[in-house]
Amino acid sequence: MNKRYEVKVWGKGDLSAFLTTLVSNKTKILSLAVDDGKASFRTDRSGLRNVRKFRRRYRLKVAISLLDKGLGPNWFFASPRFLIACLLPLVGSFFLWKVEVDTDRPEVAERIETKLQSSSIVPLKLLSTLPDEGEIRQMLMLEDPTLSWVRFRRVGTSLTVIPMLSPPANQNIAKKGPPSDLVARTGGVITRFELKSGERVGYVHQTVKKGDVLATGVLKQGDKTTIVGADGAVFADYWVEYSFSIPKLIDYRQQGEEIIHYSFQLPWKKEAGTENAEGETDGFWPLVKKERYIKEVGGSLELKKGMEKTVIIPLLKNKLLSEPSSKSIIKDEKILHVTFGSDKVSGTILFLMNDNIAVKRPISQGDEDNG
Repeated sequence: MNKRYEVKVWGKGDLSAFLTTLVSNKTKILSLAVDDGKASFRTDRSGLRNVRKFRRRYRLKVAISLLDKGLGPNWFFASPRFLIACLLPLVGSFFLWKVEVDTDRPEVAERIETKLQSSSIVPLKLLSTLPDEGEIRQMLMLEDPTLSWVRFRRVGTSLTVIPMLSPPANQNIAKKGPPSDLVARTGGVITRFELKSGERVGYVHQTVKKGDVLATGVLKQGDKTTIVGADGAVFADYWVEYSFSIPKLIDYRQQGEEIIHYSFQLPWKKEAGTENAEGETDGFWPLVKKERYIKEVGGSLELKKGMEKTVIIPLLKNKLLSEPSSKSIIKDEKILHVTFGSDKVSGTILFLMNDNIAVKRPISQGDEDNG
């Protein structure tokens, strides 16, 4: 019954004959009650037509009211609302609804959000069209020397980007030395200059060899020569051959989800002299205490064939990027060979690095005029 109606019947007519006629016409009558010449019952839409049809014949008065459609579960499961309630979560699960950057550096978050938007990694994007995590990581780390790695946490329809920043560069003031040129410590293709003093000799996209001058500390203007010394950084792309040997069974520990625990505390159980976070006695005792902690997850992982790109290369990247060269990034890698032994895994990987290749070489002043 999609709809139910409550019918009240009274009057000077023949109530008994009226009810008998309804029953003989197969009228659905529920919860019939007769009291002092008045009758009340429930019926459906078909029964309502019979009530209206026979009430005049028996000279009776009728009051009809529509009952709540929510009576019983059958109405909900038979209605279109049930189908919509099932379809909406199903359809919504195919889309990305939330994208956030988990970092305490606003400038880093802004840069990453801009790159994500430019790559159309935004809410309401189909999950099936999202790029692979490796592609997103490479896109974010490209030309951003502050990032050493990027982690991703995807829960349902939400994506959290967790940038891992390079360790801070050593800001100690370098010891003063003789004026120098900047030369290449290794070969590569120049990508950018960050000079504090001196003048460029090379240019962006130029291929240089080890020992080539990148920036000179000798400035010439007409017949006048001034030695100021070159200082700064010159970044270039270059390949590094990295040989490794690591245990086949690796023990690891990593941070899990942040857990917030709430506990109720009775105010009269406060201990005397309780101090707050600032070390002062707190006159107000909170009824609900909140504790936050990070759950650590640990375990062991056995390296097997097929894990070269998913496990071994990320481990080696993390080791390379944790070294003192804080501004280096890895753009690409090529596996030369990997051998799985009984207890060791060894091999050689080619990494395409982007790092500062400039080192100082003192200027041979000889008989030159210092200006």
